[in-house]
Amino acid sequence: MQTYLNIAQVIISIVLIVAVMFQVRGGGLGGIVGTQTGTYRTKRGIERTLFQLTIVLAIIFVVISIFAVRVSS
Repeated sequence: MQTYLNIAQVIISIVLIVAVMFQVRGGGLGGIVGTQTGTYRTKRGIERTLFQLTIVLAIIFVVISIFAVRVSS
């Protein structure tokens, strides 16, 4: 069981990293460095879906991590 949880953690973490990198790429270089342009853009279409997917993946990763710790004890 522990092996499957570790594999799931690795897969989810890779997908989570890719999702975050796609979000930063959409923001341009200013988003990477942290500079603000002063304007607010709403997320639409694929940006919004990617944002929500990132949140869901992060929650799943945390839940699987907590479950893996409980199983190993």
